[in-house]
Amino acid sequence: MVLHAHREWGRRDPCTAVSELNGMFAYALWDTAKRELLLVRDRLGIKPLYYYPTQHGVLFGSEPKAILANDLAERVMDADGLRRTLSFTADPHNTVFRGMREVRPGHIVRVTRDGIQQMTYWQITDSGHTDDVPTTVRRVRELLEDTIQRQLIADVPLGTLLSGGLDSSALTALAARFSGERIRSFAVDFVGYTENFTAHPRRTTPDGPYVQEVAKFIATDHTDITLSADELMDPDVRASTLHARDLPFTLGDKDSSLYLLFRAIRQHSTLVLSGESADEIFGGYSYFHDAARVQADTFPWLDVDIRRQYLDPGLLEKLDLPGYLDEQYRRALSEVPALTGPTSADPHERRMREVCYLSLTRFLPRLLDRKDRMSMAWGLEVRVPYCDHRLVEYVFGAPWSHKTFDRREKSLLRAATADLLPQSVVQRVKSGYPAIQDPTYDRMLRARFAALLNDRSAAVAPLLSVDGSRALLNTTDNTRWVEHILTLQDFLTDYNVSLTV
Repeated sequence: MVLHAHREWGRRDPCTAVSELNGMFAYALWDTAKRELLLVRDRLGIKPLYYYPTQHGVLFGSEPKAILANDLAERVMDADGLRRTLSFTADPHNTVFRGMREVRPGHIVRVTRDGIQQMTYWQITDSGHTDDVPTTVRRVRELLEDTIQRQLIADVPLGTLLSGGLDSSALTALAARFSGERIRSFAVDFVGYTENFTAHPRRTTPDGPYVQEVAKFIATDHTDITLSADELMDPDVRASTLHARDLPFTLGDKDSSLYLLFRAIRQHSTLVLSGESADEIFGGYSYFHDAARVQADTFPWLDVDIRRQYLDPGLLEKLDLPGYLDEQYRRALSEVPALTGPTSADPHERRMREVCYLSLTRFLPRLLDRKDRMSMAWGLEVRVPYCDHRLVEYVFGAPWSHKTFDRREKSLLRAATADLLPQSVVQRVKSGYPAIQDPTYDRMLRARFAALLNDRSAAVAPLLSVDGSRALLNTTDNTRWVEHILTLQDFLTDYNVSLTV
């Protein structure tokens, strides 16, 4: 299909050929007639693709470690790499190694004797949305049905990742409706999680009861994958998770639990559907509905205070993380397509257009990257129907007032799929990917962190403030920063990275 597209439509312009493709892909194509290399990545960046310019050409691969296997690639992290590591937002190039680049989503990198050229074949544009709410709801349902039927085509048994939330439940219900056989569903859980659940502002209910209700309602062949603190803190699991992620970005136990979830699923299936990008498209995250975060003059998912007090003060001053993030933010804003139509004069609609664009281009890529790496580490294919570019384009163009017409998050998706689901799930408030709540995990994590702080020969030690790190150790609500330092330490050591900051 790919070769045919390039042969038929790409002789003059490869962008024409790639625009005919639908789905997730990252590939390299060598044109023997033109003697040029094309590196091509799908529209939203579902599949990764990296390259490293050399004196006489490029090295390329789907993972940094594939490129680093060649001695021409240096294992060096400079100030920009460290900024990307610490920023919790996706830089369009998204790599931490000096000299290594990532093919941007929706782009082609053309390599010829004359040099390297980036070409854009797709970008999010304003669709001039004129449909009313009922028509928009019907169209969303049509697009969902079409893309899920397309992605059910496979020669192996298919499953779904089921969290009991609206996104995954709707996806599972539609897959069950159009599949010719019973759908398998899988969910992650933790030992004692439901019984000892403690509510959090971003997670008010445990998944378990909703998962069971949906599985029964749809009649899936369901499997719960239950994990323990010991499994998540196992040194081999943490090392394997890091090498699957291949970059020092981490969500802590959420990464290792996803890695173990995919390991378990691979024993039953080689292909599953997942709900990534539904929140970004339909406006599901809490920050979409928090006026202070929406109006903050930065990425809305970031804490207003972005200081990293555990870092060396001199390093902080040199890195200027606030300046770096502001530069990235301004650059992203400059890309946002102008709002047209009847709502173009509404300041709130214009701002929500910006927030939606930021989410799709600077937040979603890290989640897609994480999902792809963890799954492919086990040879598990994860398809993401909500990333179909036709659905993305259509919903992105819809006014924010449409996306919240029932004064809730994800109004369009809820209305489009409510007939397929139990009412409890239709009305359930958004809950994020679960994190383990077992205090044993936190104690084990902090014990390892304390040992690291006592090791002044540690690779990460020159980056840290002794006092700030000690304070971090004794503050229980900063677990993500503890995880981040430990991951960075392991990355610098395991990948033999030189720091030039």
